[in-house]
Amino acid sequence: MAIPVTYNVRNLIVRKTTTIMTAAGIAMTVAVLLAVLGLVSGLERAFASTANPLHVLVMRKGGNAELTSLLTQQQFQIVKAYPGIATGSDGQPMASLEVVSVINLPSVENAEGSNVTLRGLSQRGIQMRHLRIVDGRWFNPAAREVTVGKDIAKRYPNARMGKQLRFGRGLWTVVGVMDAGDSAVNSEIFADGVQVASDFNRQDTYSSAVVQASDAVTAGALIKSLEADRRLNVTAMSEKDYYDAQTVSARPVQFLGYFVCIIMAVGSCFAAMNTMYAAVARRAKEIGTLRILGFPRGSILWSFFIESLLLSLVGGILACLLVLPLNTVTTGLGNFVTFSETSFNFRIGPDVMAIGIIFSLLLGAVGGLLPARQAARKEILTALREI
Repeated sequence: MAIPVTYNVRNLIVRKTTTIMTAAGIAMTVAVLLAVLGLVSGLERAFASTANPLHVLVMRKGGNAELTSLLTQQQFQIVKAYPGIATGSDGQPMASLEVVSVINLPSVENAEGSNVTLRGLSQRGIQMRHLRIVDGRWFNPAAREVTVGKDIAKRYPNARMGKQLRFGRGLWTVVGVMDAGDSAVNSEIFADGVQVASDFNRQDTYSSAVVQASDAVTAGALIKSLEADRRLNVTAMSEKDYYDAQTVSARPVQFLGYFVCIIMAVGSCFAAMNTMYAAVARRAKEIGTLRILGFPRGSILWSFFIESLLLSLVGGILACLLVLPLNTVTTGLGNFVTFSETSFNFRIGPDVMAIGIIFSLLLGAVGGLLPARQAARKEILTALREI
C-alpha cells in the first residue's frame, strides 16, 4: 500500500519556511546552469543561422580565419570560374570576394571599446546572404558608407543611424541597419569591398571568397576540387564547418559556469539532505504510526524520496522563472577566431528548461535518498518513543 503524494505536499506546505529556503538554494544552482546553457545555446544558434549549407568559404592554404587570410584578385577569378557554382538572375556566378578587418568601437558596457568585424564586400555578397534592411538603406558602392547589423546599432552608440565612424583613412557614415535574424552577421559592419580594401591598402590582397554551390552534393565536390588545385593553394570549407569551429569562444565561459555549478550542486545536495534528515527526525512518531497502519518500509522510503523530489522540483521551477527574463537578451562574447566580439541572444527555450528541471530532480534524488532510507529503517517502537 502506497502513501498518498498529497501527504508529502501537505508536509512541504506546513514546513513552508524550510521548504522555501531549501528550494531557493537549489534554484540558485539550477539558475547558474540554465544561464550557461542559455548563453551557449544562443551562440550556437547564431553561428548555425549564419552558415548556408550551399556556401563554400575559400581562404589561403592552412587558414582557419578570414581575418588572417589573404586571397588575391587573380585567385578569385580562377575560383569563380569553377563549374558547379550557382549563377544569379544576371547569369553571373554567385561568388563574392571579401576583405575582413576589425575596428574598435566603444560599447554600452565598455567605454574603452571592443573589436568589431568590418566586412568589405560587393552587392553580390549581400544578395547571397538574404538580409533585410530595418532602417535606412544599403551602402552605395565606392562611397564611404556602412550598413551595420542590428546588434551593432543596439550595443554601440557611435554606430547608430546618421552617426559617423572613423577607421581606415577617414570618416564613414552609417546609412542603414540590417537584420540577419539570429545570425552572427548582426555583429558585423558591411561596407563596399573596393573602398575598404583601398583604405587598408589591400587592393590586391583580400581576405576570402564566398561561393554558392548549385546543390549540396556539388558543394562537397567543389571543396575537394578547389583544395586540389595547385594554382590556387587554398583551403576550402563549408560555411557550416567554419562557424561550428567558432563555438570554441564559449568554452571558457562554459567551463567556468559548469565548475561553479558543480560546487553549488554539492552544497544544494547537502542542503536537501539536511532538510530531509530534519524532517525524518521531527516526524519519527508519524513514521511509527504509518508502520502501525500497515505501510511497509518500501512505501515509507518511497514517500520520503518523493518528498525530496517535490522539494527539488519547486527549486527547478523557481530557477526557470528566475532566468526566463534572460531569454532573447542581447549580449556579446569575444571570438577567439575572429578576434572581435560576437553579439547574440540568450536562448532559454523548452529544451534548456527541461535540462534544468531534470538537473534539479537529480539534486533532490541524491540529497533525499539517504534520509529516506533512514526513515524506512526505523523500528516501530523506537520511532514511537522519539520526541
